[in-house]
This record gives sequence, structure tokens and C-alpha cells, in this order.
Amino acid sequence: EVHLVESGGGSVQAGESLRLSCKDSRLTFNLYALGWFRQYPGKLPEGVSCIDRDGISTDYEDSVKGRFTISRDNAENTVYLDMNTLKPEDTAKYYCAARPISCSPSPNEYNEWGQGTQVTVFP
Repeated sequence: EVHLVESGGGSVQAGESLRLSCKDSRLTFNLYALGWFRQYPGKLPEGVSCIDRDGISTDYEDSVKGRFTISRDNAENTVYLDMNTLKPEDTAKYYCAARPISCSPSPNEYNEWGQGTQVTVFP
């Protein structure tokens, strides 16, 4: 059973923005750190951003710092990724993933994954 459902992907021009959402159907959402990963064709997923269960600690991959913002609404069981000033190299499939309590940069440490949403950025 898939508990995480992403939405908000799409096709945009470089410089535009998108907001990704990931809704968790479990009642224990607030016990989990939530991470956003992206996967390029033929590559392993790489970490983009993460937020801990309390929403206090956040991490960002260097190439998205200053452009992407992660947030969560525990009342809505949803984590967001606001992506601004998008670049063609941001084109990938984006996944949200969950692990207990705190963030980790390793996708192997996340035990719940959504099915992903495609982001395409045209030059």
C-alpha cells in the first residue's frame, strides 16, 4: 500500500515556479521526516531536500539552495516543495519519501516512497 501521493509536477519554462505536494494517508505523519528526491533517467535517486518531523530542521542539496523551499503542514499531513527559478537541469522525476524522526541524505534510509511526479523545465 502506497501511503505517499505526490502532485504538482508539470512542464514549465526556465525561470518559472512549481509547487510540489506530497500527502500522507497515515495518521502518524508527524512522526516522520519527509524528504524530496529526484531521479534522472538511468540514475539513482538523489536527495533534494528534507524536513524533520517537527519542521524545525531542513536540508537542501547545494544546487537548489536559495531556489527551493521545503515545508510541512502536519494538520494536513502534507509536505511541500516550492521550486522557484527553475532550470532545465531540474528536469527529473521527483519523489517524496519518509523515514522516522530525522533527515538522512541517503535514499536507502527511507522506507516509504511515493510514486513520483514529473517535472520538466524547458530552456
